Amino acid sequence: MSPHVVMAQRDHVRLDWRRPYRTLERVRPVAWTCACRATVYELCEGGGRAFIRRTTQLDGSRQVDESPRWPVNEARVIWTALLSGRAR
Repeated sequence: MSPHVVMAQRDHVRLDWRRPYRTLERVRPVAWTCACRATVYELCEGGGRAFIRRTTQLDGSRQVDESPRWPVNEARVIWTALLSGRAR
């Protein structure tokens, strides 16, 4: 089973979510949260860069947003912060 994102902590960092734009070539999800919730997150990597994709599904509609691109190691730190409620 994939992890769940915990509730945001009071002092969490707000991520800059944007509509998807020209993506990196050969991007692949390497980690994701459980699909049992309305919002699913994926950590995507490719070409030495990484970003987080957020997909929200409500009432039959689907909205996809993406974070900025970061170096892979930095993205993994932010991914951990997201899962633990320190970023949203």
